[in-house]
Amino acid sequence: MFESKSGILLIGGLGFFVFAFLSNGLVPILLYKDMPEKTVEELADNQNLIYLFEDLSRRYPEQFEEYYGEPNEESLAEALLLGRRLYTGEGCWHCHSQFVRPVSNESTRWGKVASSDEYQNELQRTVMWETRRVGPDLSREGGRRGNDWQAVHLFDPQSISPGSPMPKYKWFFDEDSPSKPNKRGIAVLTYIQWLGSWLEEYPLYEDYVPLSEQMINPLE
Repeated sequence: MFESKSGILLIGGLGFFVFAFLSNGLVPILLYKDMPEKTVEELADNQNLIYLFEDLSRRYPEQFEEYYGEPNEESLAEALLLGRRLYTGEGCWHCHSQFVRPVSNESTRWGKVASSDEYQNELQRTVMWETRRVGPDLSREGGRRGNDWQAVHLFDPQSISPGSPMPKYKWFFDEDSPSKPNKRGIAVLTYIQWLGSWLEEYPLYEDYVPLSEQMINPLE
């Protein structure tokens, strides 16, 4: 049997299976066995994200105080968890991937190629790499635009991006107004601003201005 053509193909197929198992399964386990998965509380200790979360409390003081109280690590962790659940439940990952691939010059458009350590945390369970990009990849979205821009975009995407197929998420807001995000809206804004906030610097492709110096006006 093993001298026949079918036997050679069988052995080759089994060999490739074993190789794939070792390279894609066992090797990553060994590489990251000493790197514990970060909790949401650990992820909340992030100065880029803390700045944006505090900015939410200043821009929407009534809603923020009602739903989250003070902007601290505990309320930030709560918003991140809820934001992740809403992002998943609303199916945002159907149109937005969270994985910058090392092909087709993707790093020019979205920043550095994704690395496996970025997914070693509680908010990446399960990971939402996806394959479709009806909208842009969001793994480097945090900090690229201010909270006001993100709020208006959630409330009425077409007002900022004409022709966008993205639905309007008006149930994330009180009183039918983008200036009054409710608990769900603040949570989703927090989660979106978390994506990529762990990078030491933001991609250069958008003339980024440090958050401490300027928040982007959503109408500009």
